[in-house]
Formats: sequence, C-alpha cells, structure tokens
Amino acid sequence: MKYYSESITNLIEELASLPNIGPKSAQRLALHILNLPEARVKHLADSILTAKQKICFCKECFNLSDRELCQVCADEKRDHQTIMVVEEPSDLAAYEKTGQYKGVYHVLHGAVNPMVGVQPENLKLKELLQRLQREDIKEVIIATNSTVEGEATALWISKYVKQAGIKVTRIASGVPVGGALEFIDEMTLFRALEGRTEL
Repeated sequence: MKYYSESITNLIEELASLPNIGPKSAQRLALHILNLPEARVKHLADSILTAKQKICFCKECFNLSDRELCQVCADEKRDHQTIMVVEEPSDLAAYEKTGQYKGVYHVLHGAVNPMVGVQPENLKLKELLQRLQREDIKEVIIATNSTVEGEATALWISKYVKQAGIKVTRIASGVPVGGALEFIDEMTLFRALEGRTEL
C-alpha cells in the first residue's frame, strides 16, 4: 500500500539518493520541504540550480570555486611552495576552519579504492604530479583520511613525490583510523598538522 502520492514518493527517493541520507531522513526532509512557504522552496531550488551551474573546479587545486582560481589559490599571502593533499573539498574546509595552515591545497576528489574500481587515474593525481613539475614546491603534506583507501593513496603519492625530490610528510595520528577529516575537531586537525612526519 502506498502512503504518499507519486510526487511525494519521487521527492523522498531523490533525497534518499544523496550521500548519508537514509529513507527515514529523506522522508523527514521531504515533509519539511512540503511544509515550507512556496517562496522558501523556490529559493532552495534556485540555490541548488545556481550552485550546479556556477560552481566549477579551481584550475590549480581542484577545490570547488565560482572562479577560475579558488580563494586559497588566488591568495598571494599563502605559502605556494607547500601543498596539502586532501581527498575532498570538505577536508580542505576542515583545515581552513583551523586558521593555522598557510599553504595551498590539492584536492583529489576521492581515494584509491580498487575494490570499487577507483584507480589512481580516476583521481586528480596526474594533475598533482604535473603541478609538482611546473611549480617550485618545497613540501607536500599528505592529509588523506586514516582509512585503508586513504593510506593506499598516501603511499602512492609519497612514492612519486619522493621521486621528484620533494619533501613529503604525512599528518600525524590523532585522527582516528577510519576517521573522515571533515568530522574531526579543529584542535585535533591542528595537532595532526603540527605533528606530521616525513615519509
């Protein structure tokens, strides 16, 4: 027996297809949206469409941006000789919230995971290596997540960065094994950065 009309069911299914949104959360969100004033729903829909149309990848680090260069890469006060490699834009945002890191970033958009078909060529690793060749980089800080996939990605990166003769470091422990950086508190991230070790 169907509890909702087709249009409500479709909305719930679309919301449930988003990461970390289960069927019950999707149902709550759908019902909340339906109870909003029409102007708020239109504003929400417009915000989603505008973001989808205007947001692109920074040509330098592959962070999300509404310009050719993201705010970090465009900032001349940043240390452009130090690159922190992160898996996702949300990891970059987590480090930026600490206010302690003054270098630039490179966003991979994932981690090596052969079990689900994610190989190095599926990530922004080739672009990282090209960046290391064309820029005067002194240090690469690997800040991938403390998961099997994050560690595999870190090993792959360190191998190629070492071959280029560039110092490569890994953020220290304190970030729990299996932990995603975007969910770690700012002080733990700061200590992990400060305690990084050379690979």
